This record gives sequence, C-alpha cells and structure tokens, in this order.
Amino acid sequence: MADYVAQGGLDSRRARARELSASAGKSNRGAPGYSRWVNRPAGRRLAIWAFLLGLTPNQVTIISGLTTLTGIVVLVVAPPTVVTGLVVAFLLALGYALDSADGQLARMRGSGSVTGEWLDHVIDCAKVATLHVAVLLCWYRFYDVPDWALLVPIAFSIQASVYFFTKILSDQLRPPKTAPPEVQQGGEGRPPVLASLLVLPLDYGLLCVTFALLGFHTLFAVAYTALALAGVLLLAAALPKWYRDLARADRARQSV
Repeated sequence: MADYVAQGGLDSRRARARELSASAGKSNRGAPGYSRWVNRPAGRRLAIWAFLLGLTPNQVTIISGLTTLTGIVVLVVAPPTVVTGLVVAFLLALGYALDSADGQLARMRGSGSVTGEWLDHVIDCAKVATLHVAVLLCWYRFYDVPDWALLVPIAFSIQASVYFFTKILSDQLRPPKTAPPEVQQGGEGRPPVLASLLVLPLDYGLLCVTFALLGFHTLFAVAYTALALAGVLLLAAALPKWYRDLARADRARQSV
C-alpha cells in the first residue's frame, strides 16, 4: 500500500512538473536551429527531472558548468581520437542542455533571481572563452596544421566573446518590444524556420556537436574553420543592425 501511495504521489509530481514546464520555455522566435529544435526540448526534460529531484536552478547551473568544464579538460589532455571526440561532444552538448534547463527550472519554480542570472552569464562567458583556447592547445599538441591555422581558434574566441557580450548588452539596452497580437492572445504563432537556419552557424550547440569530428583531424579543422568564418561574417552583419536599433531607441526617447 505504501509503495502504491508513493507511486501515486510520484505520478502526481510528474504531471505537475510537465504542466509547469509547458509554459516555462522561452520564445523560439529568432532562436538558432539547434537551440530551437534540440537544446530547448532536451533542457525541458532535464528541467522536469531537476524539479522532481528538488534541485535549485543555481545547482543546475553549477552542474552545467562542471559538465562543460569536464569536456574542455578532456579536449586538452586526451589525444583527439574518435572516442575522445564523441565524449567531448556529449559533455559539451549535455552542459548546454543543462544551461537551458536551469532557466526553465527557475520559471517552473517561480524562483528566478538576479544572482541566478549573474551566475549563469558568468559560466557562459567562461566556457565561451576557454573552449576555443582548448581547441588551440589541442591543435598545437596533436594536430599537424600549419602555424597560421592556430590563428583560427584565436579568431573564433574573439568572435564568440564579442558576440556573446554585445548580444547580452544589446538586449539589456534595447527597450522592450510590444508583443505581436498572437503573442498577447497566448501564442506566438510559428516562428520562421528560415530565420532559425540563417543564424545556425552562431549556435553554440552546433559547435558542440561538431566536436564529434575531432578524431578526423582534417575534417574537424575544416568544419571548425567554416563555423569560425561564418560566425565572423554574421557578427559583422549583426553589429551595424544592433547599433541602428539602439540609435532608433535613442531618437525615440529624445523625441518624447
């Protein structure tokens, strides 16, 4: 009888967690493809499990950071074989899914906080910078690449850091937009697929799964370099747009 009651309680908690998670996700409008179709759904499942286990959002954030750090350490110290690449890709992708889960868990629990957001951004910033340094060390130690190729992870690190900081800052400085009518009525409609595909090279999740190619040295170097180049080009296109958006917001405030 006790086992039956306990199982009934667990089923009830699962149903409650699923109900809360249904409204805890972010809008997919403008989200890159991997985040939209893979990472956020995976994060939702992890958030449900974290809710059932009684974890706090900050604990999930720390677990995410430690998972990512483990993948980065493996990337630096282990020879880049096929197995190593799969392990690194799995750890980085899991860390990214947990990074999505912490925010969803906070919204499920109604416990979002400034300190939680600060911790999340600090860990994100650290992983963005250190991951490309780890690639640089891996290439220097194990890959047979020309010296100039070592500039690629340096350039990628600069691009990723500038993109991360500028996007966060732009979102903070830009005035809130009025939600479209369909959002105000309780649904955002179907976000454009093309927009999610166009910004896919900027998706950290795509970079994570690219490490599955780590054991195929030439293939990984080409794929990584292509992502770096695409990231630089997309950042160059995004910076003027973000500047114009903020300039329009300045003019609107001055005219009031």
